[in-house]
Amino acid sequence: MMNSTVKTVSILGATGSVGQSTLDVISRNPNSFKVIALTAYSRVEELALAAKQFRASLAVIGDESKFGKLQELLAGTDIEVASGEKAIIEAASRPSDIVMAAIVGAAGLRPTMAAVRRGATIALANKECLVCAGELLMAEVEEHGATLLPVDSEHNAIYQVFDFNAAESVSRLVLTASGGPFLGRRRSELSAVTPSQAVAHPNWDMGAKISVDSATMMNKGLEVIEAYHLFPVEKRQIEVVVHPQSVIHSLVEYHDGSVLAQLGSPDMRIPIAYSLAWPGRIEVPVKRLSLAEIGTLSFIEPDYDAFRCLALARDAMMLGGAAPIILNAANEIAVDAFLKERLGFLEISALVEESLARCDMKAPQSLTNVFEIDAEARRVAQALSASFA
Repeated sequence: MMNSTVKTVSILGATGSVGQSTLDVISRNPNSFKVIALTAYSRVEELALAAKQFRASLAVIGDESKFGKLQELLAGTDIEVASGEKAIIEAASRPSDIVMAAIVGAAGLRPTMAAVRRGATIALANKECLVCAGELLMAEVEEHGATLLPVDSEHNAIYQVFDFNAAESVSRLVLTASGGPFLGRRRSELSAVTPSQAVAHPNWDMGAKISVDSATMMNKGLEVIEAYHLFPVEKRQIEVVVHPQSVIHSLVEYHDGSVLAQLGSPDMRIPIAYSLAWPGRIEVPVKRLSLAEIGTLSFIEPDYDAFRCLALARDAMMLGGAAPIILNAANEIAVDAFLKERLGFLEISALVEESLARCDMKAPQSLTNVFEIDAEARRVAQALSASFA
């Protein structure tokens, strides 16, 4: 159990799926946590409600046009209000024991880096920070003595069973994938997939973009790249297996043949609670795992032909340099176009692949370079999206 010391927490992306689950965990452990700052991009009503409920010191809305509304909603409270990207970065820079980095997309890069540079403990739920700026971010983590605790269920599972004191004894990391809503379908059966079908994940409750990434298996591809930066292993040591029940969240194999795995119900509050309470643990009212009730756990090799995005992500990891940034940027453009019904499901991977072929692969030397590469990749992908449509 967690000790009696109250931990202060700032949540970047408080109105998203991970942010809301984080607030739920905190609400069930009110004597263990104190909320310092909450940020959101546009959901001003939800942000104001959470700020009041958790008595936050600061509430920041990214969309500056909604600043007046936030002021109005929080009038009469002692909650400080602010807006814009700089204010979100400042919120990440404020002293707190834990920063939950849950802003979706490349927009989470600068605030997360700000938290790293003050040596914070960061519960990392933003894939793009490591996918786009893995080498840069991890160098800053080491320089400033920050701590990264992965919130993604797969990386959190590995973190719990990875022996960092004997990393050389690890022979393999195996990330499990649910397979998404289209598990077992051939590529030819995916051409008519609709956005509503793609976001209907069988196991996890996630936002639309992440749900589509799961349906294409790009989500798992991005996690492979993340794992390479989070854990001291070689690229060739990271594998993926499809595990439809989402009970085993990932595995670590050691040289002696031992394989350690973390199991649990598919509920994001479990890795969130682990990250908030680390190095202790707190109680979370999630469904308890009953292997007898489940009966059978199954495992399948990924279909890299049907789910081309997974193969593209692995290729981007092996290439390194700008490839992961381009992959991520093009995927964001493609998924957005798909959700708006401007692009077909299979065209997501086609657009990403063509973007990778057209962009410069030179590695970024700074965070500014990362954003320059990201912007150019988005420009290319946007133009391709129009031509695809």
